[in-house]
Amino acid sequence: MSNVFPRHCHAQLPIIANGDGVYLIDTNGNRYLDGCSGAAVSCLGHSNTAIATAVKDQTTAIAWAHTSFFTSAPAEELATMLAAAAPGDINRVYFVCGGSEAIEAAVKLARQYFVECEQPQRQHIIARQQSYHGNTLGALSIGGNIWRRAAFAPLLLTNTHHIEPCHYWRWGQENESPEEYGLRMANQLEEKIKELGEESVAAFVAEPVVGATMGAVAATAGYFARIREICSQYGVLLILDEVMCGMGRTGTLFAYEQENITPDIVCIGKGIGGGVQPLAAMLCTEKIYATIANNSGFFQHGHTYLGHPTACAAGVAVLQEIEKHHLLARTNDMGQRLKESLIERLGEHPHIGDIRGRGLFLGMEFVTEGKTPFAPQKKIHAAIKKAAFARGLMVYGMGGTIDGDSGDHILIAPPFIIEESHIDELVDKLADTVHDVLG
Repeated sequence: MSNVFPRHCHAQLPIIANGDGVYLIDTNGNRYLDGCSGAAVSCLGHSNTAIATAVKDQTTAIAWAHTSFFTSAPAEELATMLAAAAPGDINRVYFVCGGSEAIEAAVKLARQYFVECEQPQRQHIIARQQSYHGNTLGALSIGGNIWRRAAFAPLLLTNTHHIEPCHYWRWGQENESPEEYGLRMANQLEEKIKELGEESVAAFVAEPVVGATMGAVAATAGYFARIREICSQYGVLLILDEVMCGMGRTGTLFAYEQENITPDIVCIGKGIGGGVQPLAAMLCTEKIYATIANNSGFFQHGHTYLGHPTACAAGVAVLQEIEKHHLLARTNDMGQRLKESLIERLGEHPHIGDIRGRGLFLGMEFVTEGKTPFAPQKKIHAAIKKAAFARGLMVYGMGGTIDGDSGDHILIAPPFIIEESHIDELVDKLADTVHDVLG
């Protein structure tokens, strides 16, 4: 009997033994093509020696030292690398262990920033329906997925608010262009700010490409430009959540680069540690940092493993590997090949409504016909995930795609090192899975 408290109490999971590039291998010798990098985490696969060596070397030198006493060379180096790579004036980096922690840090920083700016009335946070920003209570309060929030509703923050997401394929009106639709959705932010009070909103939080809850949904062209304009007009901080879609996953190191904007705060995670170490970060502009530095001088936040040297050493190695092997260009190239192959094989399937995404961050939504979802109790996403896994393919399935209840999708987000032969294998196994499950 296991004493582990698992994600699902009735799941009987194989035991992982080792990894080989884009494959994972269990203790029975079964090989699984990692078509989702776990949860868009293992960007360099499962046997990268450079990251393992960096972690080993740092552990040998000094594994950890509390940040109230010391900084560390890996933390300093990784912060410099990220600040140099981030477009705009993002140049301060706060390292944590996971995406939920990064979002919590971002929202608390936004609040403290306005307190120290002598604008304590700014206390409202706006996000989008069907967003996901983490599972801690603060991050869950900001997220807009009804199913995830429901059981914990009495515990959630009451000053969080939501506008509609930007998903043209599903909600664009007849005779409405993508740009017109995006502008209409973006303008909901201005309407919500006015409703709450023009000087009462602290921040707007959004994923540049929505991941787990909607399945690799990017906004229409011009949407985020208008969002940035509204935030600047009303003095609202723009927080972008790139925990899943950032760090090269969508083809640029920061996903917001493709929107031609700069946020005030951006959160990263998952891929930055490559799955080798738990690592995430909250980055902010010099203006926000200087406000804290020139007033209290103390960000009233913190975790024990903040700025963990070993985790930061892994992050440095990940960025070095991405640059050394030109993996951003590869992500775009392989992502396009994968998307085209999926569309060629499955684009006309009557139960696949949409194949979408950027780079190696793709989504596939399942329907009965047209855009009509399957009944939630059918759990199509779970059936696809289970059948694919039995074939030796890992895909990331989720339900509640449309409203937190109905809708099914999978995420396909393989490691950046995927080869054409792996793409063929992935598409073949997924096509067989879809035909078995859906006919």
